[in-house]
Amino acid sequence: MPGVRSRITMTTSVAANTRKTPWAWILGTFFGSGLLKPGPGTYGSIAAVLIWRLSAYFLDLTRPQLTILTLVFAILATLAGIPAASRVARESGQKDPQIVVIDEVAGQWIALLFAAPIWKHYVMALVLFRLFDILKPPPVRQLEHLPSGTGIMADDLMAGGYALICFVLIAHFAFPNF
Repeated sequence: MPGVRSRITMTTSVAANTRKTPWAWILGTFFGSGLLKPGPGTYGSIAAVLIWRLSAYFLDLTRPQLTILTLVFAILATLAGIPAASRVARESGQKDPQIVVIDEVAGQWIALLFAAPIWKHYVMALVLFRLFDILKPPPVRQLEHLPSGTGIMADDLMAGGYALICFVLIAHFAFPNF
């Protein structure tokens, strides 16, 4: 099977010679959290929750201020994430590389939009987001078929939207002072 071996070697050498765009790889892997194993998407989500929680703590924000900041985080992650994910996908030679977790970060921040900075809220938002991101109910999976970075980001944004809706419903009934 010499033909198979040469194709594998050629593919590996092409990928190894591809120049990486530093800003895209830093943002796409969300400062390296996407390089952690196993489950890089979960690490990206946890990083988003930690940044959100630390922001709430150190900035001493009211709930409306925290909601606005979270929305700004999600928008910025999405706007930066689409070109970063596109570039990392192209440079890695993969349609949706697992190391790209900026999409999980943006989706997680969507799920946290109306959460209070208490552990029950952010743990529930984290679990709900990961559940919808993994199960990918319609139309989440179909959004993956959008081109390049848009498809990489869109499915996680929708999963974040589903998580947000469920979070609000559960929090409303489970936490009467929501």
